[in-house]
Amino acid sequence: MSVTIHIAGLPDERIVFAPSPLAELGTALHTLAEPGHHPGVRGWATAVNAGLPQDLADRLSEADFLWRTTFSDIMMGFAGVRDSSGRPGATLAEDLDLLDKLEDEDFVSAALEFTCSALYGADALTSPLTDPALRDRAIELSSARGPKQRQFTEWLLADPPAVRAWVRRLFEDCEQAFFADTWNRVRQQLAADARQKTELLRRRGLAATLEAVSPALSTDEHRTVIDADKLSSARTTAVDPEVGPGVTFVPSVHQWPHLLVLHRHGWRPVVHYPIAAPEMQAPLSVEQFKLRMEALAHPMRMQLCRNLARAPYTTGELADHYSLSAPEVSRHLAVLKRAGLITARRRGRYVQYQLDLKVVGRLGSDFLETVLR
Repeated sequence: MSVTIHIAGLPDERIVFAPSPLAELGTALHTLAEPGHHPGVRGWATAVNAGLPQDLADRLSEADFLWRTTFSDIMMGFAGVRDSSGRPGATLAEDLDLLDKLEDEDFVSAALEFTCSALYGADALTSPLTDPALRDRAIELSSARGPKQRQFTEWLLADPPAVRAWVRRLFEDCEQAFFADTWNRVRQQLAADARQKTELLRRRGLAATLEAVSPALSTDEHRTVIDADKLSSARTTAVDPEVGPGVTFVPSVHQWPHLLVLHRHGWRPVVHYPIAAPEMQAPLSVEQFKLRMEALAHPMRMQLCRNLARAPYTTGELADHYSLSAPEVSRHLAVLKRAGLITARRRGRYVQYQLDLKVVGRLGSDFLETVLR
């Protein structure tokens, strides 16, 4: 499973690295709503939440579905603007100006993603603003999510300009309350990362640059696709003549462990990635994580892990302990070893196996990082 961006024939100058104030505000709001996803900045989230004016906190609660579980594409509205730059604004006001340039249909489609996620990435020939059946379907889906979602959906479909003005004012008030300080603290770091990645692309090429962005990103030998190793499947293109060729990479301080790929139909593809920190480990591939879960799903291998967690054992010792044949134990050990859950070391003519406690201890965070990536 992966998200694939087709880039065949795309020149390097169409691959843009640039920070986005609005995208960073989106990740900040997500962190404030879900601090459990981001333990490294939990202290920051607690302090900001405690200092929010009550009126602003109430308004954020009214719209938190736009960033709590689904990071709405309106946070990267520049990608839906039909121009050739592919660059976000340098300030939040400029990013919001780009968001204002979106057609109502595009804004509504992006804002309704929380109700119509099954249609994400599809070529929508009609809009719920003009199609009564799609309008009714959007309201029906939002009703299942909760009264806040239904109220917002009905308002959005009835008066898009009013909702857009309300959302802009909300983000401007966030800037005044806390985000101006946050952006001043991180913007130089984000700009430096974008410059470094741009220079790396010029000197060493796309493959090395993607590896530096995230080990979950790669390209093929002929540089026809960018592949994001995620627990989902989707495709988009960076060479759509109607949109304008290009792909934008947006660095973020608050993004980890998420690696987001905007692949909305008719929008420029965007990769929103976390800046690496020294304490961050490379993400586990989806395939390797599946191997570990499948290896531990067998009751006999769970029993073997009970022994191997305490001390090193040979195949013969485990076979005697569980009254199994040596070949059967060897097959179970091979599965555990292929999944990276055990280590082996030779002692004379014997090979001893032991559970890798550090790897096993990370399974919970590996699971969270994999499903949130």
